[in-house]
Amino acid sequence: MASGPAAAARPTDTDAYGPTYASAHGTTYTDPHGTRYARSYGSRDARAHGSRDARAYGTGEVPSYVAVPASGGEPVVSAASLATAHAGWRLKDSGSTARFRGLAAVSRTTAWVAGTAGTVLRTHDGGKHWRDISPPGAGELEFRDIEALDARRAVVLAIGEGEASRVFRTDDAGATWTESFRNTDPRAFYDCLTFFDRRHGIALSDPVDGKYRILSTADGGRSWRVLPSDGMPPAQQGEAAFAASGQCLVSAGSRDAWIATGGAATARVLHTADRGRTWSVTNTPVPAGDPARGVFALAFRDRTHALAVGGDFRPDQPSPHAAAVSDDAGATWTPAAEPPKAYRSGAAWLPHSRRVAVAVGPSGSDLTLDAGRTWHPFDSGSYDTVDCAPDLGCWAAGERGRIARLEP
Repeated sequence: MASGPAAAARPTDTDAYGPTYASAHGTTYTDPHGTRYARSYGSRDARAHGSRDARAYGTGEVPSYVAVPASGGEPVVSAASLATAHAGWRLKDSGSTARFRGLAAVSRTTAWVAGTAGTVLRTHDGGKHWRDISPPGAGELEFRDIEALDARRAVVLAIGEGEASRVFRTDDAGATWTESFRNTDPRAFYDCLTFFDRRHGIALSDPVDGKYRILSTADGGRSWRVLPSDGMPPAQQGEAAFAASGQCLVSAGSRDAWIATGGAATARVLHTADRGRTWSVTNTPVPAGDPARGVFALAFRDRTHALAVGGDFRPDQPSPHAAAVSDDAGATWTPAAEPPKAYRSGAAWLPHSRRVAVAVGPSGSDLTLDAGRTWHPFDSGSYDTVDCAPDLGCWAAGERGRIARLEP
């Protein structure tokens, strides 16, 4: 997140908010725990399959869908089992100390993570082993978003001012990488990316000349071009997107995408229905009015139903009313009746469910059983981002190499 053309400060990736990052504009911010959310085949946290619901967990509804057993001895998992009192995150030994804000869940067995010091890891056995597949020479880069097009193809985004913002692509599970974009405009700072399908995707930069900048690809991330800004509404003074979990830019379906903002007087959501050429904008009830506050993550179950989470990333500041829901494609937002009790940087719908979703942040995780209207804590571990695959493979990642999978 930068605060527009007048100030483009960025936080460092320290384990505890610690040092600040000073930009050439002289502005400093403390660490907002990053931002990220990427998805394969549209929105990674948005898949509605209209499955039948069955009662579980005492209140609320969860689907009765049961996943097909995964290979490698993986247990059968149902959405109902993941919403019981016994379910929770099970840590997987990543063998890394990087902070992972980029996460792409392909299945219960395969997932990608991306983070600090140019680190990219991949597992194909449910997290038992993680292979370091970091792009050569990327040690000085900060990866904040990764999109898996399938089990072997992925696109990863590095954030930062000027040439620090880059995009890489792999077609062979990370054995080799190609740098497909390097930002040459010192005013641009790219935060997130998303894909509508295996060929079409967009990436988001904080405002340049008063408008968000959109980068577009039509060949799976092999090449990129900056879209005209004529269809983009003006940004507010100080407004930007948070690069905390890869979820400041999300998509659902073949043409729709949304941007989450903060740092200005009002936290807003921008929507495109034509892959980034034109945008509409609406206000949200999530508190803003400070560079540390706003919407940090969006999660779309389908094109219509959405969650927004965020708050104030500073650990000594409260985050009241920092969640909202929409049932009209983000045109209007309603405050959550009972939001998470602390700042949350990532959210994901449980696949095949109309009501169940999870939210994560540095102080813990929350579950909703009523499509985001009320949230209940279920884990106190620190995570920055979360993503779920269609086979109910839900993963979370965060500081000090923490990676976990949601299990009964």
